[in-house]
Amino acid sequence: VSCLCGSAPCLLCGCCPSTKNSTISRLLFTFFLFLGTLVSIIMIIPGVEKELHKLPGFCEGSGSVLGVQTHVDCGSFLGHKAVYRMGFAMAAFFFLFAVVMVCVRSSKDPRAAVQNGFWFFKFLVLVGITVGAFYIPDGAFTSVWFYFGVVGSFLFILIQLVLLIDFAHSWSQLWLRNAGEGNAKGWYAALCIVTFIFYATSIAAIVLLYVYYTKPEGCTEGKVLISINLILCLVISAVSILPKIQDAQPHSGLLQASLITLYTIYVTWSALANVPTQTCNPTLLVRNSTGSATATQPLTTWWDAPSIVGLVIFILCTLFISIRSSDHPQVNKLMLTEESVAGAGGEAAAVESGPHRAYDNEQDGVSYNYTFFHLCLLLAALYIMMTLTNWYRPDESLQVLTSPWTAVWVKICSSWAGLLLYLWTLVAPLVLPDRDFS
Repeated sequence: VSCLCGSAPCLLCGCCPSTKNSTISRLLFTFFLFLGTLVSIIMIIPGVEKELHKLPGFCEGSGSVLGVQTHVDCGSFLGHKAVYRMGFAMAAFFFLFAVVMVCVRSSKDPRAAVQNGFWFFKFLVLVGITVGAFYIPDGAFTSVWFYFGVVGSFLFILIQLVLLIDFAHSWSQLWLRNAGEGNAKGWYAALCIVTFIFYATSIAAIVLLYVYYTKPEGCTEGKVLISINLILCLVISAVSILPKIQDAQPHSGLLQASLITLYTIYVTWSALANVPTQTCNPTLLVRNSTGSATATQPLTTWWDAPSIVGLVIFILCTLFISIRSSDHPQVNKLMLTEESVAGAGGEAAAVESGPHRAYDNEQDGVSYNYTFFHLCLLLAALYIMMTLTNWYRPDESLQVLTSPWTAVWVKICSSWAGLLLYLWTLVAPLVLPDRDFS
């Protein structure tokens, strides 16, 4: 009981190595997010979704169902509603901690004990908020919360892009450093092979997008969006190997450009999977209030490939936020992370506490911004909420779940923002020669 109500050191098992208190706390909050995600996935499974009507007031017996009178069968909306309410509960949970942890500077602040301990009570708080969320009156909640999810998802995609660009630069620098210190031919060969695989996969994906998401006549939007992103990817690839760019940043090259290109093509694919035109989107699924579905494929298309890939990227990105600090000071400043704060004092605490313990590495200053970390998890909760529901929302009549153009443009704009951000990392040393971009 003392471990559940106390701080993170108690939660380490005997087989775990000594770890920073800040790392354990971030991982446990991330575990809460993953737990809520797992519950959302279970609720949207068709077999479980049909049983949700047994919840009191959730379907029959409530005043309305998505604004429709109770005589309408809301069977096909139950999973959608459950995921939205679970997403609301997780967002409210992390928003609460973001507010409580404002301006915490070190572990000496009494609020730091709340951040790093009392996990049993935190779990009870999350459960309580979740139960309360399922009693939110239907009304306009789903329609309004959809737009909160859109904005939050867009911001989280931008965070993903920052981490991806940072990862690409760190990866290239590491391999080039290893090439300079050891077997140069082997490392350069690996660099070329990985770059080739990324570009080959991107080219194959672009061809498939043209084949499956466009038609010889019509589907103009899809053709334009694919072509624009293809041209932009070619531009950043060409810019990354220009002589002036190479002089300013010797570690820049095609490896980073190929990874950004591959991610851009994925975002384009995800956007096209939300195009609300049946002839231009073979994965489109429209569900009406009677529970029936209209699609060229079975009901399993409710779980389409872009959503599965998005779920994997969400897990990796969230773990990055939880355990990783960047090699680049600019990224650490942007993400409000300063792992270097943990110095000799933290190591001494580790020795005193013995093996298999978490030691306090934040006595002189926090190693990450508590509020910003919780806001990142809040945005992650909104992103996974939209991913699990395929960005679908009820139409104007509140009787059909459809894929809106809003989702398409949010994803496409995020891909453009990512390409511009990567382009800026290439040209910034030339535009601002007085700043240190090493």
